[in-house]
Amino acid sequence: MYYLVRWIINALILMLLPYFVRGVSISNFYIALVAVLILALLNALIRPILLILTLPINILTLGLFTLVINGLLFYFVASFVRGFDISGFWPAFWAALIYSVFSMFLNYFVDDKPKKTS
Repeated sequence: MYYLVRWIINALILMLLPYFVRGVSISNFYIALVAVLILALLNALIRPILLILTLPINILTLGLFTLVINGLLFYFVASFVRGFDISGFWPAFWAALIYSVFSMFLNYFVDDKPKKTS
């Protein structure tokens, strides 16, 4: 239930992005659910590899290059999910930044994972 609530919250945040960032459009809630799922999978599987490969640049920019990686992953997801469109890198960059801030804030209020009882 915990993961389902977080998934829906993140999809709702994604649905609100076109109101904050020009150049982002999402056709419906189903597309937002699919995009959030794919974004979560990419963040879990590919993002760590990208962070290791770009470690020298990340060190030189004091970690700010991570924002570029987040924007590129957002843009990548929008490139193959029909109905989720981003017009360029900068809208993807700002959308990823706003998405992560709102997601962090709202998911903070969701109960922690259920604890195992033994």
